[in-house]
Amino acid sequence: QVPLVESGGGLVQAGGSLRLSCVVSGRTFGTYGVGWFRHPPGKERAIVAGIPWSGGSIYYADSVKGRFAISRDNTKNTVYLQMNSLKPADTAVYYCNQYSRGLSPASFWGQGTQVTVSS
Repeated sequence: QVPLVESGGGLVQAGGSLRLSCVVSGRTFGTYGVGWFRHPPGKERAIVAGIPWSGGSIYYADSVKGRFAISRDNTKNTVYLQMNSLKPADTAVYYCNQYSRGLSPASFWGQGTQVTVSS
């Protein structure tokens, strides 16, 4: 199990921005990349953005395309999620996790970070 430590969440007004950070201490064997998932109230947890470990294309869920940007700083073992033009529908607990080629998350989750967007 690779430790995951998310940070950067908070309360923001609609239209605002936040940047989430996640320190990923290592790569789990068999995973394809590392990404951000979110768990909105009353809904299932789902991936919103993913960046492959090497090669491949960055993935974005349709609901965040053009507003969110994922990036990785290998020197800091950190993955970022820049979130712009936030909407109340983006309210959720955000988690980072490694994922398979089929976008399935690894089994170990961190504590996540709460993002709340007010209207």
